[in-house]
Amino acid sequence: MGSLTSLPAADQSKRNDERPVFSLLSLPTPNRKSSTVKIIKSRFAATELLAAMFLVSLSSVVNAQVGPLKFNDPNPQHYRLTARASKLDSRVKAHPDIDFLINTKDGKPADIQQAAVDTRVAPRGKLVIWLMGHNEPLFDRLNSYGLHAIRVHYANKWFGIKCKENPVGEHCRGNIRLEAATGMDFSEDVDIPKPDGMMERAYQFVKWLAKENPEAGWRHFLTKDGKGLRWDDVIVSGSSHGSTTAARFAKFQKVSRVVALCGPRDQLQSWQSLPSATPENRFFGFSHVLDGGWVADHYCRSWELMGLHKFGPIVNVDQQKPPYGNTRRLITDFDVNGDANRAHSSVQPGSRAGKDKAGNYMHEDVWRYLYTHPVDIVGEPTPLDDSCEKNQR
Repeated sequence: MGSLTSLPAADQSKRNDERPVFSLLSLPTPNRKSSTVKIIKSRFAATELLAAMFLVSLSSVVNAQVGPLKFNDPNPQHYRLTARASKLDSRVKAHPDIDFLINTKDGKPADIQQAAVDTRVAPRGKLVIWLMGHNEPLFDRLNSYGLHAIRVHYANKWFGIKCKENPVGEHCRGNIRLEAATGMDFSEDVDIPKPDGMMERAYQFVKWLAKENPEAGWRHFLTKDGKGLRWDDVIVSGSSHGSTTAARFAKFQKVSRVVALCGPRDQLQSWQSLPSATPENRFFGFSHVLDGGWVADHYCRSWELMGLHKFGPIVNVDQQKPPYGNTRRLITDFDVNGDANRAHSSVQPGSRAGKDKAGNYMHEDVWRYLYTHPVDIVGEPTPLDDSCEKNQR
């Protein structure tokens, strides 16, 4: 079903016990026909919507009663675990129409999920859910900060298949992202049920981790009744396409923090300006200035529509030291030899990231800041940038 390995030591870090206490719900603009309000699809009735809102809020009330996380591991170590989504939940299905598979065409597992935690590091009581391909160097750093981390298998290949109209509808991609994340009925273009949504897959994975690796404190992230995740202690993060889904999801579900690497994009969508369940000061972004999304104003547009300009200016991390004026908007211009593709991937640990002459990553302080800087400490507000094109349609 799954596997577990232990690894060498990681750095110690301080604890952060910030803990939000409630959730709200942010939804796409409803369609109106006669006197009946319809949310995206007609079968998503108003009563179902109210029930969903109640459950989200109730989950956060339960979460508020949980105390600080402490490890009880007789043999502290760095754990890495993997498990297949289809083995954890028999309801999991393949969706070949959007290339969301359980097995690849040659029979290899396509639904492997990863988790990591270091019980030698004081825990912050926060769980990072990473919405992109597994990045082991990033997970190593998250664990060294005292964070738990998982990557779940969820629908993310639809992007090259759906919403191909020109021009694309202003809600099309945002609604698919929300359905992929929640397993709720938000889009006419896909049919992703709850067991195949990111929320349920993350819950099933953490539930398994709590049994498989109890000494690592995974139970802390389950509600008291064990029937859901404590989203108030979840950091959703991703790069590129994954950062955009992370931000869209956080508009719907209140979370502890959002870290968007090379994103969010969706320059033809309007969800960025919707009311947000997650407070605006909890969103953080980081981009290279030669990234195509930055050059075309896709990222600055999203950052401003989401209100990040209220918490500080855009700061070049290569010219300023942390805490970067406590801003939420970070950029880098280190030399990528004019390669826009490298620039796009360069803001996360990996082969394309910036390194100094000794071969050390240039942005270690940046990554720590993005994932651990206290959300209530913010920079001075700045005016909207008229040179950033917000109307891209």
